[in-house]
Amino acid sequence: MKKFFWWCAGADDTILEKCSKSEHVKYAGIGATVFFTGLLAGISGAYALYTVFDTVYLALIFGLLWGAVIFNLDRFIVSTLRKEGKFWKELLQVTPRILLALVLAVVISKPLELKIFDKEIQAILKEKQAELAIQHKALVGKQFAEVDSVKSEIAAIRQEVEAKVQERNKLYELVAAEADGTGGTGKIGKGPIYEEKKRQYDKVDEELKLLQASAADRILLKEQRIANLMSKYDETVAEGQESFSNYDGLMARINALDELPWLPVFFITLLFICLETAPIFTKLISSKGPYDDILKGVEHERTTQEMQRVTERQKQYDTRHAVAEAKFLARTEYEVEAKREEERIKSDAHLEVVRESAAVWKERKLNDISRSPNTAAEILNDGEENGYYKW
Repeated sequence: MKKFFWWCAGADDTILEKCSKSEHVKYAGIGATVFFTGLLAGISGAYALYTVFDTVYLALIFGLLWGAVIFNLDRFIVSTLRKEGKFWKELLQVTPRILLALVLAVVISKPLELKIFDKEIQAILKEKQAELAIQHKALVGKQFAEVDSVKSEIAAIRQEVEAKVQERNKLYELVAAEADGTGGTGKIGKGPIYEEKKRQYDKVDEELKLLQASAADRILLKEQRIANLMSKYDETVAEGQESFSNYDGLMARINALDELPWLPVFFITLLFICLETAPIFTKLISSKGPYDDILKGVEHERTTQEMQRVTERQKQYDTRHAVAEAKFLARTEYEVEAKREEERIKSDAHLEVVRESAAVWKERKLNDISRSPNTAAEILNDGEENGYYKW
């Protein structure tokens, strides 16, 4: 377990084996802090995904992945921090890493805050659902008011028809009483008065039939209107129920968490900030130990060896370059010398040709002189004209 925590701290176990027990404990503590921070991050991420998708397997997979990411980042931050005994210089170096740790702490703490304050969040969510229910009831009430209005219109149409029926029945009673002599003029029979009342009755009866036909059409339209309104009412009720059931997601919980008093929530966030920055501050405030000296020596030795290798490779390169350059210069000099020799040979050959030509010409002229004395004077004249004797 000790070596596992050393590995979590990003320490070299071969170097730590040479150090004192205090160094063992220090780096085991740093590694344990890194490990448990990653573990809490995994739990937090798994719970956050579970609240969104409500799936255990996906939540576990995401939790392991998220925990591994946070663990790797913390291990990187701690392992790259070098102790040199200069606090302010080291603080300046770790400032970006501390800011990164703060961001990670806030991200890790948020899902666990949702779980810790779950009861309070549920109470706020119920209040929100009650507000939505009131708004939904008001919306449904408007639709019901319109339904009642249409029903009132149907009742008014039916009352109009009923009034016309009563008017017709009264006229019928008057016509019947006039015919049997129990009313009106008191004379039995169908006289002029009877005919007048019969015409009035027929007129009202015809109006009643037209009114009943018109009322049936209007009532049918009103009932269709009521059916449409009731269909919309059912849709509104279904939407309201769906909105109530869905108002329990991650964003709703985060919004509800923001409505809680800030101090308890801040303390939870502060706790995770302390946990996340604990490995960094542990190394920052700890004194420079044997592990740091040995590690610095090992790194310096490796750096020196690498620099020597680079120097040797540079020397080899310079040597190869110098040899290549010397070969190039020698070849160039050889080619120049060969060219000079070629020109000299050509010049000597040309001179030899000229000499041979002059000897041949001399011998031919001497032969000509020996054959004729006058030829010598001509030769001399030709020589003067051609410039042979200017010197």
